[in-house]
Amino acid sequence: MGKSNMAEVLSDGLILPALVLATMAFFVPRLLALALPEGVAPLLANAFLSTVFLIVLSGIFFWCLYIWQGLQVAQLTNQGVAVNVVYFGQLGLISAIIWAPIMILSVAGLPRKWVHRTW
Repeated sequence: MGKSNMAEVLSDGLILPALVLATMAFFVPRLLALALPEGVAPLLANAFLSTVFLIVLSGIFFWCLYIWQGLQVAQLTNQGVAVNVVYFGQLGLISAIIWAPIMILSVAGLPRKWVHRTW
């Protein structure tokens, strides 16, 4: 299997998107936890912000995946910004079936690392 064949297998299938989405879902809440204080309210804020960021990041990832698979940027921008935002936003939201369970587990594991507060 050549280098280009491997890229086709990864981008045409579900392997690469699932791995990228799962990785983002694990690390986004943990990165946000570095900026947020400890406590239940910040934990809930982390879950909300992680959800919003993951929808946006997933949409951007799918946009990049379309470009990687050969779609011209001009074809995407031809339809207008609003159409692209809605379409790729929907893809990001639909992909929650992959990233949401991992994000929830990542957020749920954050209180174990708290130093000043207890759960």
